[in-house]
Amino acid sequence: MTKSTAVSVIALKTFPLFQGLSDEVLANVARVSMMRRIARGQSVVNAGDRSDYVYFVLTGSLKVIVSDEDGREVILSILGQGELFGEMGMFDEQPRSASVVAVVPADLVLIAKQDFRLIMREHFDVAWRIMCNLASRLRNADRKIESLALMDVYGRVARLLIEMSEDVGGESVVVRKISKQDIAKMIGASREMVSRVMKDLSQQGLIEERPQGIVLCERLGEA
Repeated sequence: MTKSTAVSVIALKTFPLFQGLSDEVLANVARVSMMRRIARGQSVVNAGDRSDYVYFVLTGSLKVIVSDEDGREVILSILGQGELFGEMGMFDEQPRSASVVAVVPADLVLIAKQDFRLIMREHFDVAWRIMCNLASRLRNADRKIESLALMDVYGRVARLLIEMSEDVGGESVVVRKISKQDIAKMIGASREMVSRVMKDLSQQGLIEERPQGIVLCERLGEA
């Protein structure tokens, strides 16, 4: 990783986890935080590493992956601005359960585990939001298991696109750049099958690939 730099209160205010905290409290958080620039393709943490820090995504995009001895990968999630990872290490002493790699250059805010535990003890709102984040992640894992067990590839691709989309000018758009290979790794399918499904969805008018992202038709949920 590159050299660490200081973190401003303004930067911390962009994270949902810290919203509502006073400038004085955020100044204390900033004093125990540091920022690092991560290059595209660079690993931030590796499965099996010690859990020493909590990471917040200020800019960029990262993928959370697990792999086997043969190098085959499964992408558990794609993280973007405002999201965090490594928080499970706040509650146990287990090593990292997955690796995190930058999809594009990213700026991360790091807080050491012991400092973050103190923040959670002193500010219940932060601890509550961490618990809500973990609950949301568990529900997402349940939905993924359901998709793998009960849906065909068409259904899995459609659900993933819907879950990744956000409202942009009244349209549902997948703004984050994601390759067909990465979609395949997220839903347990081959790249060739994903390409075929995406082509079919486009021909049916259910999705439209534009420079700003993948625009979803309301009927996609029925695919």
